[in-house]
Amino acid sequence: MTLPNKLTIGRIMAIPAMIVIACIPYLNHNFIFLNVTYANFINVLIFTLASLTDFLDGFIARKYNLVTTFGKFADPLADKMLVLTSFLILLVQNNHAFFGSVGLEILPLWSVAIILVRELTVSGVRLVAAQKGEVIAAGWSGKVKTFETMIAIIILFLSGLHNIVAIFGLLLVYISVLLTLYSGIEYIWNSRKIIFESI
Repeated sequence: MTLPNKLTIGRIMAIPAMIVIACIPYLNHNFIFLNVTYANFINVLIFTLASLTDFLDGFIARKYNLVTTFGKFADPLADKMLVLTSFLILLVQNNHAFFGSVGLEILPLWSVAIILVRELTVSGVRLVAAQKGEVIAAGWSGKVKTFETMIAIIILFLSGLHNIVAIFGLLLVYISVLLTLYSGIEYIWNSRKIIFESI
């Protein structure tokens, strides 16, 4: 097994670890500092390390010509599972950013729904393309979206530090939604021949 594939598997294994940590009451009800729980502190460390492997495995695979069929399949899948699992953990927490006396959810349900629908749509298109022996490369907007979303998740896990951090996290979520919509539309447009050829 190649090193990039080992890193990808490691990223996938981080997902159940994050879920277990998020489900331990003690870690969720006690704070390591300010209003950051032990669970969020541990999970932001796991998420950050896992995110770094995402950039590292792709770099190694391309530089040393270690690109494999498993890597092409598992790498983007691991990214999506990691991001969506993190969003679900944060969604359950229902944390808010306050503008005076007005509190807004830092991770609204609708934002997660939009991101989920986009990821499912892109995965479906990739599956159809793979059946036809075609590979649709990720565009720059998709890569920017992934990077920005990962930064947003890190900030959201640390939103208990201060209300300013929570507000910044909320802003990053809105930006992530816009990038998600743009990259999704771009992906569908670039794949329009595959999608609509049988209509």
